[in-house]
This record gives sequence, structure tokens and C-alpha cells, in this order.
Amino acid sequence: MAKSKRDKLRDVAAAKVRRVSEWCESFVNYIRSECHLSENTVVAYRRDLRRFCTWLAGRAIRSLTIQELSEFVTYLREQPLAPPSVARHIVAVKMFFRYLQLEGQLNDNLVELLGSPKLWERIPQVLSPAKVEQFLLAPCQSADALWRRDRAILELLYATGCRASELSSMKMEDLHLDEGYCLCHGKGNKERLAPIGEMAVAAIRDYLSHDRPRLIGNQATPAPWVVLSKSGRQLRRESLWELVKKYAQRAHLPTTISPHTMRHSFATHLLAGGADLRLVQEMLGHASIATTQLYTHVDQSRLKKVHTKYHPRA
Repeated sequence: MAKSKRDKLRDVAAAKVRRVSEWCESFVNYIRSECHLSENTVVAYRRDLRRFCTWLAGRAIRSLTIQELSEFVTYLREQPLAPPSVARHIVAVKMFFRYLQLEGQLNDNLVELLGSPKLWERIPQVLSPAKVEQFLLAPCQSADALWRRDRAILELLYATGCRASELSSMKMEDLHLDEGYCLCHGKGNKERLAPIGEMAVAAIRDYLSHDRPRLIGNQATPAPWVVLSKSGRQLRRESLWELVKKYAQRAHLPTTISPHTMRHSFATHLLAGGADLRLVQEMLGHASIATTQLYTHVDQSRLKKVHTKYHPRA
């Protein structure tokens, strides 16, 4: 029985969707194996491309116009996405289109004509030193079975400015407590040294002496990660987020607090204390100093101090 025109159109649309889906998977494999991007970045780009495919709704990539691509940016801004997430979506699609060009699937790349929105249209959330102190003391012996572990987690986040994923993947061999530093494995498997202050070192030693041996239990081969779950396995970064939310609520802090808030607070407090911008960039693992400069806008007192100290007419 011959197919109707509607059925043929439906088949064509389904074939386009399958083709784009196959291209997306090939691209994801490419950025993982050839570009060596971190797994978190790969997962984020895959998620971004799924949203792009949802917006595409069966349309052919080759026939997209610049007007339609501009509508995609509008579509992103209408979603519950932060400005950095919108920017990342655009970067993911640009990389995807470049890959299609490389594979000979696309001749013209109109996505390159799209401008990216400013990454920092909002100022990151930062806690005052007093609020940080309140937060760090939230885990307590009377309410939490693993309060030493949890306090060590919070202390490490603030002391080093490391990301949740970096703390989750940190291994015992990365800790050098006698020397007062740790090794962080950041985006793209880049490594950097992060100093650890005395209070954080004390909290970590307390955890390593009491909670961690109990979590390891009778494992024949102890887990290599610093921070362990209740079952003695690697504590996932999602669990770190949940812990931060839990203790933020207990400390009567905003519900928007996240592990990244501690990273923002770390950088802002260093700069407010007079730390060199380049050194803070190195400790945060930022590829560009422009990203680090954001924190000079967060804390205007640092600019005033520098002006007062160095300007002859201050």
C-alpha cells in the first residue's frame, strides 16, 4: 500500500532527527577522545545539544538561516538558564557545527555569526567572612554522624577554592598536609597546586583520624579518594552539593548557596585582603585572567585600598 504524502513527510522528518542524533553522538565521542575535554564538560555539551535538537524539531541543519539561529538564542534566554549556561550552549553548538564542517557534512557555518552574551551579566554570590565562619561550623557532633568529614569538606572548599568535582575526585596522594597544599585536577585534566590553611589542615586530619577509617571498614583495598560516602566509596559531586545545601539551611543562609559560592567567596576574600590577581588566577585554575577579574567588581574595597596605597594624591 502506497504511503500518503503526510506519512512520507513524517518519515523524512524522522530520518533527519536520527541523522542529527547520530552526528551529536559522533561529536561527543570526538570531544572526549580527540579533544580530551573533561567528562563534566562532555556531559554538559551533550545536554546542551539535546536542548538544541529539541528546538530544531526535525528541521535540517543545512537549511538553517541566521534568523532562525538567532531565534535559538532567544529560545535559550526564555529558558530558566543563567547567563553563563546560555553562553555555554552557544559555544557547544558552535563547536558542533565546526565538527560538521570538519566531517564534510556542512559547507557554511552560520553559527559563527552569532555573538555570545556576556558571561557575567550577574555578580556571583559571595558570603561575608562572618557568614563563612557560621557556615563552616554548621556540622556538629550532636546532629551529624559524619560531622568531621562534612566539616573537612566545607573547610576544603573554602580553603582551596576548588570545584565540587575537583574535591570529589581528589585522592589521598593529592594531599600534602605537612607541606600545607593539595593537588587539584581541574577542567581538561589540568593540574594546579592549592595551599591549605592551618584550620583546614586540622579539620582534615581530624576526619582522616576518626571518620575515614570507619568508612573504609574492612576493605581489602582502601578507596583512594579523600572524601568517602557512607558506603566507603567516592562521594559524588551531587552529594557534595546536597551537603552544602543542608548546612546552608542549618546556618540560616540563602537556599541558593552552592559549592561554587565557597569558590567565589575564596577568591573575593583573597583579593579583598590584597592578594595579587595573577596568583588568585593560578589558585583558581582560570585559563583567562578576565574571568578572575570578575571578583574585583564584586569587592570594591580592594580597589579603594590599592588606590589609597599607591596613588600619590590619595
